[in-house]
Amino acid sequence: MDFDWTMALGSFLVAIIVGLTGMGGGALMTPMLVTFFGVSPLAAVSSDLVAAAVMKPVGSAVHYRQGTIDMRLVAWLCAGSVPAAFSGVLLARALGHGGEVEEIISKAMGAALMIAAVGLVLRGYLSRRAGASPDAAEEKTSGTAPKVKVRPVPTVVVGAVGGLVVGITSVGSGSLIIVALLALYPALKANQLVGTDLLQAVPLVLAAAIGHLLFGDFQMEVTTALLVGSIPGVYLGSRISSRAPGGIIRRILAIVLVASSLKMFGLGAVPLAWTMTALIAGSAAVWLVLRRRTARGLRAEADTVRVPPDELVR
Repeated sequence: MDFDWTMALGSFLVAIIVGLTGMGGGALMTPMLVTFFGVSPLAAVSSDLVAAAVMKPVGSAVHYRQGTIDMRLVAWLCAGSVPAAFSGVLLARALGHGGEVEEIISKAMGAALMIAAVGLVLRGYLSRRAGASPDAAEEKTSGTAPKVKVRPVPTVVVGAVGGLVVGITSVGSGSLIIVALLALYPALKANQLVGTDLLQAVPLVLAAAIGHLLFGDFQMEVTTALLVGSIPGVYLGSRISSRAPGGIIRRILAIVLVASSLKMFGLGAVPLAWTMTALIAGSAAVWLVLRRRTARGLRAEADTVRVPPDELVR
């Protein structure tokens, strides 16, 4: 099999999304390999995980230098995810191809991803209605991760569940775990959430990759094409993510959550593209309307508190 430059280009685009949001690698890369390039599912999972074991450290290194990682969360997540990821590979081998298991997991993940996307949108809307600007607030804060109160037991459980799913399907190192982190630690800024998720995925994906190298269907030519595209892609995405305003990252994250959710529900590539195009256009229109209403309300409020001229004379 000759080197596939179109596969490398596809992995480059997916890796930018991974660097920006910390998720989408398995949920987008593996379906891309199966759907567009005819790679068998087991080979796609194995090759994607081996490539991710090299790609993830590149993105997490950028976030580490910017201080957008909570190392305590990383440690507790890895305590559960690393052994579970290797066990997931063995479980997948014991179940054969695990088609029914993957179907159940895919549907459950699709629902979780959609709920997370709705939660992100609702959080931004409520903040705007309350008169606060989440974008401005995050821009004013420093790059150092806030000291959140770590919850060890649920964090380890999240890591274990995420690791098991990754070992079986290659999906979840970013998408599944970042959903749980959103729920457990809402105080984390968007770029800190991405940075923490990227770093915890390094040992998780490495453990799963070792399992697939030993027991899976690893294909060097597929992994090589993925690495050629994904390494510069994840570096570029991480550079943007570590410096971009949190509001922008939140919007991109919501879009990727919805796209990944629809993909988990089995929506085809062409319908997915049209659906996301319509959704993005509709969201932009709603955002413009809300922004105009907010600006009109602020102007009206300013007019009501303005001191009348006769009061100035007195």
